Amino acid sequence: MKTIICEKIVRVIKNKKKLEEKLNVKITNSGKQVSVEGTPENEYTASQIIEALGYGIPYSEAMKIQEEDKILETINIKEHSHQKNLERVRGRVIGQGGKVLKTISDLTDSSVELQENTLAVVSHPENMQRATEALIAIIKGAKHGAVYKELEHNFPKPVYDLGLRDKPTKTMEDYEKALKEMDETQ
Repeated sequence: MKTIICEKIVRVIKNKKKLEEKLNVKITNSGKQVSVEGTPENEYTASQIIEALGYGIPYSEAMKIQEEDKILETINIKEHSHQKNLERVRGRVIGQGGKVLKTISDLTDSSVELQENTLAVVSHPENMQRATEALIAIIKGAKHGAVYKELEHNFPKPVYDLGLRDKPTKTMEDYEKALKEMDETQ
């Protein structure tokens, strides 16, 4: 059983039944404390999704952690800034009307939310490093244009699947089912 402290518990409670069905886990809460019970893999995925919801990531983006194998990473602004006025740093990260967060999200194909002094990023592992480096550069005071230029310059080329890749790996349930079928036929 895994336990998570969730600041935006209402978002978890609102989506509790959908989360339990899609993630194949049992979710219980007591105040802001959320407990997840299931297989270790499902617990890990569920805890990542619940944390993302707690940081304000939209439900559809948070579910991509399971559906598209995205990951959640957090960045603490205090760890990367020596300024005492963190409100100014948060303003640089958000930008006018949220423009900076939206631009970085678009250039890195990720979802970024700011809660107090913590940035939450949901992205594919390939893009996560680009997104976090860009956000940290802005926190440290880099010019926005330079960061955007770097992201555009290092934009990854699309990977086209020609059907030559291996099929997705099977889960433990698939192997157990195959073993059970083999036992029944013998």
